[in-house]
Amino acid sequence: MTMTPAVRKLALTIHLTSSVGWIGALAAYLALGVSAVTSHDTQTVRAAWSAMEMIGWFVIVPLALAALLTGLVMSLGTPWGLFRHYWVLISLVLTIVSSVILLLHMPTVSALAATARASDGAHLDALGGDLFHAGLGLAVLLVILGLNVYKPPGLTPYGWRKQLEQRTASRS
Repeated sequence: MTMTPAVRKLALTIHLTSSVGWIGALAAYLALGVSAVTSHDTQTVRAAWSAMEMIGWFVIVPLALAALLTGLVMSLGTPWGLFRHYWVLISLVLTIVSSVILLLHMPTVSALAATARASDGAHLDALGGDLFHAGLGLAVLLVILGLNVYKPPGLTPYGWRKQLEQRTASRS
């Protein structure tokens, strides 16, 4: 199944917007995490954790799911395919893993945000800023971005079979 050029451009626009948006939102989340770690002001730490929770649930999670869904649409509706090239397969696996970890981690962010709102200033230093998850997530998303920009060569065994079938069919 191949998309028409107009549908492909629309799907690509939505995919790029959600993917790059996910990276940008995660960078903002990371900046808030740094603020929560470095600030000694109680209100700043509380505000940072509240903002991290809101950005997580209302921006990062929807963008992650949109990037995953539109990536599937792009791979299934274009000649790249879902299982033909290693870079597509690796991007898919990393996106799924990142999305699952994000969904499993967000309840913890909500709990820590609630703790930050309820705690007195003396206990806020123990919360930290969730730098590990955000930093590692950003690194993984940048790897996915690099794979999708550079598209390193390498066909999967399925891709080799499909390529051979297409060559055989075109000779007939």
